[in-house]
Amino acid sequence: MMKNTLLLSLYLLMVMFTEGAIAETNDAKTISDVAARVELLRQAMMSADAKQLKELTTTELNYGHSGGHVENQAEFVEKIVSGKSTFVTIELQNQHIQIMQDIAIVRHALVATTNDNGQPGEVNIGVMQVWKKQHGQWRMFARQAFKTH
Repeated sequence: MMKNTLLLSLYLLMVMFTEGAIAETNDAKTISDVAARVELLRQAMMSADAKQLKELTTTELNYGHSGGHVENQAEFVEKIVSGKSTFVTIELQNQHIQIMQDIAIVRHALVATTNDNGQPGEVNIGVMQVWKKQHGQWRMFARQAFKTH
């Protein structure tokens, strides 16, 4: 009887640790998947790739700038594709991703060089993005930038 109880206890502990390891692996994979999509968005913003920008964002996109202006998906894409907002470089620093089921919150600092309407500039802002998993793909649903100094 004691031997069976011990074996059952060991079995239950093993199941608990295995399930925990699987959950942790899945979380790490999900975080990696979201990070990959954030990187694709970074690249699409620099290359002004309208198709990719649309594929990486939801049609309900709410894109907030550090100055308070908010754009929808069409306005966000048009501004980048038209050259009104041109990113020469974008570096994302201190990125942190938090997953809650089909929602991901991404926070990072965005340091960039720009050439908006032919005017060189620099950007150094904080950003919070909200990504939602839709039809098996992570898409940015909302973004709010804020001044850091």
